[in-house]
Amino acid sequence: MKKILRILFYCVVIGYAVLTLIPFLWSVLTSLKSTPDMDKFWVPVSSLTFENYSYIITKFPFFRWLINSAIVAGAVTVGNLLFNTLAGYALARIKFPGRGLIFYIVLAVMMVPGQVVMIPVYIMLANWGWINTYQGFIIPFLTSSFGIFMMRQFFLALPVDLEEAALIDGLSRWGIFFKIALPLAKPALAAQTIFMFLGNWNSFMWPSLLASSDDMYTLPVGLNSFHWQYVAYWNQDLAGTMFMTVPMLIVFLLFQKWFIKGIATSGLK
Repeated sequence: MKKILRILFYCVVIGYAVLTLIPFLWSVLTSLKSTPDMDKFWVPVSSLTFENYSYIITKFPFFRWLINSAIVAGAVTVGNLLFNTLAGYALARIKFPGRGLIFYIVLAVMMVPGQVVMIPVYIMLANWGWINTYQGFIIPFLTSSFGIFMMRQFFLALPVDLEEAALIDGLSRWGIFFKIALPLAKPALAAQTIFMFLGNWNSFMWPSLLASSDDMYTLPVGLNSFHWQYVAYWNQDLAGTMFMTVPMLIVFLLFQKWFIKGIATSGLK
């Protein structure tokens, strides 16, 4: 009976995996179709072409958009890893007046939709002259209430005895953070890296508001410019989507082992 249940479980998992892969495989296939064939369900292998990929690279400033996305997503991810980790450790381990209040404020900020603060932040950036600049794309997102909460939960799960022993041995608070807490936080850091990089790599609304020239477009905003008023060439759109997907797959594959551990140990089940 157990063997039959195990086989059924594997069949369900494999079936779900196949259902999940079908849209992705369809997107890859459509990105290789020519424009006359893009609405056809099936086309011969001989008619598949890489023209859509070459069209995107040659007719649009694709590499500029790619560099913009890499700069913004990379800088925001690094900033979040730094500031969220420091804030999460302070809220978890350092006793200071108002610590509980600050934590409740962080929780409250998590409940506020980003659209609520979008207009005030845009007005501030416009007054500072940061529209259509990298600092406008990056600085408002250098920290995250979700990231702070996640790191706090992780540090709370670490045994305090390690840090107390280090204090007795004369290690400073900074030394404890960098030599003990931070190395043990690799799973949470990997999970946060995936969340932040993917979220900012795919971000569309904020870059579309701030970018006023083609050379400052990120990939999602640039790919959106492929759409015409009355027609959309889905083969070209999906070719651009494939370009966007590859970096996300690379980041996830690099950090997937630590990502699973981070989710399991950060109180976010």
